[in-house]
Order: sequence, then C-alpha cells, then structure tokens
Amino acid sequence: MVKVDHVTRDATRDTSSLRRDVGLIGLMWASVGSIIGSGWLYGAEKAVVTAGPAAIISWVIGAVAIVLLALVHAELGGMFPVAGGTARYPHYAFGGVAGMSFGWFSWLQAATVAPIEVEAMIGYAAHWNFAKGFQHADGTLTISGLIVAVVLMALFVAVNFLGVRVLAHTNSAATWWKIAVPLAAIFIIAVGNFHPHNFTVEGFAPFGAKGVLGATSSSGIIFALLGFEQAIQLAGESRDPKRDLPRATLGSVAIGAVIYVLLQVVFIAALPHSSFAHGWAKLDFPGISGPWAGLATLVGLGWLSVVLYLDAVISPGGTGLIYTTATSRVSYGLSKNGYAPKIFAKTDSRGVPWFGLIISFVTGIVCFLPFPSWQELVGFITSASVLMYAGAPLAYGVFADKLPNHERPYRLPAGKVLAPLSFVVANLIIYWAGWDTLWRLGVAIVLGYVLLGGYAWYATSKNLPDAPVMDWKAAQWLPGYLVGMGLISWQGGFGGQGNIPLWWDILVVATFSLAVYYWARATASKPEAIERSIEEVVVTDAPAH
Repeated sequence: MVKVDHVTRDATRDTSSLRRDVGLIGLMWASVGSIIGSGWLYGAEKAVVTAGPAAIISWVIGAVAIVLLALVHAELGGMFPVAGGTARYPHYAFGGVAGMSFGWFSWLQAATVAPIEVEAMIGYAAHWNFAKGFQHADGTLTISGLIVAVVLMALFVAVNFLGVRVLAHTNSAATWWKIAVPLAAIFIIAVGNFHPHNFTVEGFAPFGAKGVLGATSSSGIIFALLGFEQAIQLAGESRDPKRDLPRATLGSVAIGAVIYVLLQVVFIAALPHSSFAHGWAKLDFPGISGPWAGLATLVGLGWLSVVLYLDAVISPGGTGLIYTTATSRVSYGLSKNGYAPKIFAKTDSRGVPWFGLIISFVTGIVCFLPFPSWQELVGFITSASVLMYAGAPLAYGVFADKLPNHERPYRLPAGKVLAPLSFVVANLIIYWAGWDTLWRLGVAIVLGYVLLGGYAWYATSKNLPDAPVMDWKAAQWLPGYLVGMGLISWQGGFGGQGNIPLWWDILVVATFSLAVYYWARATASKPEAIERSIEEVVVTDAPAH
C-alpha cells in the first residue's frame, strides 16, 4: 500500500514542486469563493424564468446532486492529496486513455470559468455610463469590451504569479465579503418585501417538470454550485491534506447550497407582481440586466444596489482568480501524468506553474470568441464540469474493489450505493443541459483528443521517459459512454429530436449510466498497475518546503 505521508525525497531543488502553504481555511475559502461567484448575481433570475417559483425545487435537486459528487470527492481527496486531483483519479483507476480523457475534461472546465466571471463583471458594470459600450444588446462583447476582458484576465494571472500564499490571503479576504453581501441582501430585502402569494399567483410550476429539470442545468444552477473541487485541485499545496480536504470539500458545499436556496426564495418573494404579471417567462423590471441590484432599487433600497454593483466586480473577480489557479494546477497534473509537455510542470521560485498560467490566459481570451455571452458559456461549462465530475464515482468504485486497505481519512457512508447513484445524477445533469450544448462539448472533446493524443503519440514515438502508457483495455467502456450520452441527448426532449418522452428519458439515462458504471469497474486497471501509478505520483509530487 502506498502512503503519501512517507515521502523522503528532498525536493527543495526540484523545479517542478509545489509548496504546501495552504491550511483548512485557505482550502475552504478557495472552494466557497469559487461557489459564490457570478452564479449568485444571475442564478435566481435565470432559474425563475425557466421554472417559475418551482425553481426552488431545481436548486434543491442541484444541491443534492452536488452533495453526492462532493461526498465521493471528499474520500478520494483524502486518499490521494495531489495537485489537480480531479484530473488524476481516473488515471489511477483506468490508465492512460481514460486518464487523458478526464484530464482534458477537468482542464476544459477550469479554463473556461474565468472568462464566464469576466463576462459577468462586464455585464453588471453596464449599469455605469462608462461601461455601457462594452457589450452589444445581445450581451456579446464590443471591441472595447474585449479589451477590458483581456485586461481582467491578465490581472487574474498576475495575482497568481505572486504565489499560492498571497493568492490564499487575497481569496480569503474576498470570500468573507462574498459571503457577507449575499446574506445581507437576503435579509435586508426580505424585511418588508416578502410576498408569499408570489409563489402561487401565476402558478408554482408553470412550465412543469421539464422546466424544473431544465433549470437545473441550463439556467446556471449547477454552474452556481460548482467549485467545491478547488480544495481538491490545491491538494498538492495543503499543509494537512488528509485532514483538511474532506472538511473543506463538504463544508463549502453546505455553505453554498444554503445561501443559494435562500437567495431564490427571497428573489421570488420580493418581486412586485407587475414584474411577472404576464408570466414568469416574461419577467421584466427596470435594471433586470443586473437582477439583484435592480431588485434592490425597485423596492426602494438604492443604497444596497450600490453595494451590489460593487460586489458584482468582487464576487466574479474572486472566482475567476481561483479558477485561473485551478487551470494551471490541472495542467500541472496532466503533465505529471505524461499527457502534456513537461514545461507545464515547471514551477518558478514561488512554486507557481508559470507556463500553465500563461496558457490559461490565452485560453480565456479564446473563450470570448465562440461563446461571447454569459448564458452560452454557462451551458457549455456546466456540461464540461459534470463530465469531469463523473470520473470520480467511476474511480471510487474501482478503488473500493482494488484498494480496499488503502488509507481513507474520510470514508463515504453507503459508498456502494451512493457512488453509482452520483454517476447517474451526473449524467442526468449532462443530459438536461440540452443537445445544443452537448454537440459543442463534443467538438471540444475531439479537440482535446487531437492535442493530448498528438502529444502522447509524439512522446511514445520519441521514446520519451514520461510517455504515457495508453491502457485501451481498461478504457474500453469510454467510447461507448461518450457516444451513448450524445445519442441519448440527440434523441431526447431537451433540445433534441424529442423521440424519448419525458420521464422515460430519465429511465434511459439511469439504466445506461449503471451499465457503464459496472462495465468500467469490471475492466479497470489491475491493483498492481494502480499502485504503480500512485507511487510514481508520490515521488514526482514530493513537496518543496
């Protein structure tokens, strides 16, 4: 059995070592700061337009789904406290092909969040006259808006170059603010503006079950709740990862879920009836482009709207900052696993993976081009995120079978039930995102295979020492999984052909997911191959002190 604690290698001179400078609060706030970003500024409005007051149920569904996934990650994070963990668990369990695939999904998710947060900052800033020219009427960026977006991305990267300790302190200060402002908005607006009849006067669920389920993915609910994995990504820089990772992961989800559900309840209850008298789908009021600030002004709390407009810069900015960090750590993990050039694993004197930061900056700029509006980016990233998360339940099942005696600081209760259930839930969220989003995600997946697969071929053909071993047998289920989800989405009722009726589609996704789950467990890597992969990571990830 491999133990991560007992590393004797002196890595103080290693130019590819991270520094263990982050404590429990730093990890917790990295996750909470990622969860509370632009999602709180837009999520409640987008969800109620899609589902009506039943959006509250959508938030509960989303919270349950994220809790299930977080529970699985909490055990894996304690077992394997390595940088970019979400990109590496499938590598341990299924070898090169699956590891490369889920590593790409993880990187894709991390790299595209910072541009989303920049979009949100610019969108809210349109309240001020100087920023009105940054966006077109449809939310796309103008030339001046694109310049501002590039400057903001550069700022995220610059702060990251100061090192993880400075980053943790910066993010911690921002997160205290990011928690305080939504809570203040909830209680201040609710006092004197809570109208219970709003939940039923135009119908509680005017768009039925389809609206409730669709809102979970397409309106930004899952996107808003994402971020708990930031503690996992920073595991290689945690002072006491086996103790702190599970606490930070689960604690951040609990904080975020409670805040978001309360936000949705108060947003619905505080609206004047005139704003939704023509139906929730036609919700409209002055300042709706900045929903919470506009609502504060509408109910006579102009001073609060000023605070909220200020927060619209701080909250998304903090989230974009930490996801820029995550992008470089995931690319660091990909490089350590042999899927990307070794330059991604090189760190500077502050322990920062500098090349990964530069690439995250370039990628962020590119993201403004094909997906310029916040809503389009949200739909895309939600699917990429959950596809990334889906690798963890699969890996959990393998480790439960093949590594039963491995040290587990946190043990998932009823894991044999919750792990496959969380995989089913992840695939349902992917399906609910809709075909229009999933075909774009498919294009991005193919691009990843070209980039990472091309490097793997090059490394193998040149007999490079870090060339990955592509275990096709252990990943034989993967093509069927990706193609199968695409076909179900194409034939389903969420933007597809509509040939699979509602409720039957849920049964189809669940049955398909369970088949893939047990197929993957049956064909996974052998225990000795898994332990060999873990041991290689323990040596190469030895921390600098």
